Amino acid sequence: MVPHGEGSEEAMVVQDENRKPISSILIVIAMQTEAMPVVNKLQLKEDLDPVFPKGVPWVRYHGIYKDLHINLVRPGKDLTLGVDSVGTISASLVTYAAIQALQPDLIINAGTAGGFKVKGACISDVFLVSDVAFHDRRIPIPVFDLYGVGLRQCFSTPNLLKELNLKSGKLSTGDSLDMSPQDEASIVANDATVKDMEGAAVAYVADLFKVPAIFIKAVTDIVDGDKPTAEEFLQNLAAVTAALDLAVAQVIDFISGKCLSEL
Repeated sequence: MVPHGEGSEEAMVVQDENRKPISSILIVIAMQTEAMPVVNKLQLKEDLDPVFPKGVPWVRYHGIYKDLHINLVRPGKDLTLGVDSVGTISASLVTYAAIQALQPDLIINAGTAGGFKVKGACISDVFLVSDVAFHDRRIPIPVFDLYGVGLRQCFSTPNLLKELNLKSGKLSTGDSLDMSPQDEASIVANDATVKDMEGAAVAYVADLFKVPAIFIKAVTDIVDGDKPTAEEFLQNLAAVTAALDLAVAQVIDFISGKCLSEL
């Protein structure tokens, strides 16, 4: 997600790509409740001729918004239990398949997240993420420990951040909604303001294919607050998805007609 050295041939290709107008955006969202307001706002249609392998539950919506080809994908419902397929594995798989099938210019991972009041997060705050890392991949062996954390800098969008007046902060990702003491220590070490269950996994796959990715996270619950996380998450989910929907639409409006280098 961050270009290689300035003098390399690959860097020159990246610079050329950064000067071309963005034409194709892939939006990755984990939950149906989070996705549908965006689908409706952008007037996207569900894919009736799936680009994904037969039998997988992954769902794609697509359409043209202004001058942009928009694809929104979500992992769909678990085939056994019928709940949203949240977490890093499903996010990694659907992101990989979507990049292969759709070849986007830019990825937007949008979703809800827990926030930390000690870092200034409040319910319904929307963050444009600066860095992502994992907090539950503990490998206490030199170098493997860094691999486990998987720290990645997100694609830099200073003009977008300034224009939309979004908050900025670091994101920490893990496969549990709650936070164990070990997770908490890692989240503090990651200097995270928000935590989710998909972001760093999407970033890993985007980085493999050198597709720039940005992360928009809206706060549903205060992790270091007084209310139980699951209760607060469910209580605020509907209202916060409205804030997320608005932010995603504003981001796409800003992107329209611009090159990557103008973000």
